[in-house]
Amino acid sequence: MQLRYRYRLCPTPGQQNALAQAFGCARVVFNDAIAAREHARRAGLPYPTDAELSKALTAAKKTPERSWLGEVSSVVLQQALADANTAYRNFFASLTGKRQG
Repeated sequence: MQLRYRYRLCPTPGQQNALAQAFGCARVVFNDAIAAREHARRAGLPYPTDAELSKALTAAKKTPERSWLGEVSSVVLQQALADANTAYRNFFASLTGKRQG
């Protein structure tokens, strides 16, 4: 027999704002990572490594335009980079037939 649990989260308005900010920052970091890799692919440059993208993220957090990235947990941003890496590799694996999807 398997048990099943149902949970309902009711975040406070402050928690809703924090979640929205974290999700928004993760989306921006994910899109930036995909754009950097796509730019490198089209220009024929070497594939940017995870370490290079992480350094670029750290540098972006120090600029006035992207200083708001420093307001959320770095764990969220690093996970967005990892997710972008997985998505990018899976996309090209599906093009070559190594993976369905």
